[in-house]
Amino acid sequence: MHQEPPLAWAEKHFAEIDLGEIRRNQRAVTIATAMAANPDKSIPKMFIHNYDIKAAYSFFRHPEATPDNLQLAHREVVLEQMHLPGRYLLLEDSSEMSWSGKNPIPGLGPIGPGASGLQGFHLHSVLGVRWACEVKQAENWPGRPAVEVLGLPAQHYHVREGRPKGEPANNSKVIKQRARESEWWMEAGKTVGPAPENKQVEWTRVCDRGADIYEMLIDCDQLNHRFVIRAAQDRCLTNEQGRAITGKLFETVRAQASLGEFALELRARPGQAARVAQLKVSAVEVWLRAPQRPGKGPGYLPPVRCNAVRVWESDPPPGVEALEWILLTDWPIESYCQALEVALAYSTRWLIEEFHKALKTGTKAEELQLETAESLFAAIAIKSIVALRLLDLRERVRLSPDAPAEQAGLDELELAVLRQVLNRPIETVREVALAIGRLGGHMNRKRDGMPGWQTLFCGMAKLNNLVEGARIAFKLKKFG
Repeated sequence: MHQEPPLAWAEKHFAEIDLGEIRRNQRAVTIATAMAANPDKSIPKMFIHNYDIKAAYSFFRHPEATPDNLQLAHREVVLEQMHLPGRYLLLEDSSEMSWSGKNPIPGLGPIGPGASGLQGFHLHSVLGVRWACEVKQAENWPGRPAVEVLGLPAQHYHVREGRPKGEPANNSKVIKQRARESEWWMEAGKTVGPAPENKQVEWTRVCDRGADIYEMLIDCDQLNHRFVIRAAQDRCLTNEQGRAITGKLFETVRAQASLGEFALELRARPGQAARVAQLKVSAVEVWLRAPQRPGKGPGYLPPVRCNAVRVWESDPPPGVEALEWILLTDWPIESYCQALEVALAYSTRWLIEEFHKALKTGTKAEELQLETAESLFAAIAIKSIVALRLLDLRERVRLSPDAPAEQAGLDELELAVLRQVLNRPIETVREVALAIGRLGGHMNRKRDGMPGWQTLFCGMAKLNNLVEGARIAFKLKKFG
């Protein structure tokens, strides 16, 4: 899906789009190829000829170059894969894209607390991955399971409306009339579309606390989507009739006994180093009482039947806040193994955060210098697909480290150059990753572990330059 040479990759994901003119369609492939070959470079540095630079800026200004149009072929490829027999996770989250501190850009809106000078938009992405994990034994699980990265079946660009001058910050009557950010999750589900009726195909939405919305749970049922969503609301519990209150969610879940324990590697966060946490798991079936909605009191809408899985750390290290997840899911749970699989599926949600990081840090999306929000949206729509290449490379290593080197996604020349530069045989996908990591500055010491995506990205950028030099040398040789 993602590790072909830049031109072949760009043709797969962009050749079938329709922007109203053949030359414009071809320009999309040209730009995508340049971005894939030089993901961290500015637009002027991606191209040698001034004509291509001017054509790229003109392309991004064109009204047909919308994210939906640009990503159409890619989304079709992803959904085609997701209709094949198998289980798929739809990892979903929003990220703030910022151009703060720069001159005002038409079409952007307030971000953060909305202070003067803060401008940008919110990017809501759905990342489809193939889920092949199946826990069959009650034993410690060695970290988050590897997945196959498919792509983005949906992505939306949301600009907040600024508060009109003179309007009070707490004007609830006006706020209620504005579009709610909670609707982003339902909009994403509508774009992805209903899951196939085929029982051999299963789609599961995996979301953080922002998706703990009654309408989201109802939409999942209507779209044939399963769900694993971290609870944010301490909801009232009820019975099958949905009216009576029988308890509270958090109190009920925390009263359940542990079914077992497992260790999970926690990634580093600001102010918190990476570590391995020893976690317990419990589960209980619940009926969630419907909340109050316009014209309907609490409990008048249908209740939601699901399982609540608690994942918690009973003995955290000194000075470290204990981890606790309370997860709502419609996955069947009759054993510790099934509860553990829910926890592992939720831990895979971190991959969507890594995707947004790859987009911002790897492709330097927030450093784009374009004059309108629409132009930024168009450029980021392509860069988002490029970011998948960075993410996929590392995940491929975790998924099949002992597979032949040819399955790492490099072509014959790239592998030959890599072996020549490092002067060593490279036989497996794992050895390819270590070799690319070495080009990116990874020391390959035992205690270093495998290189991360940023190191792999730096190594791939250097490898791309070496390969391009080899191609030029080959052409010059014919005239020597």
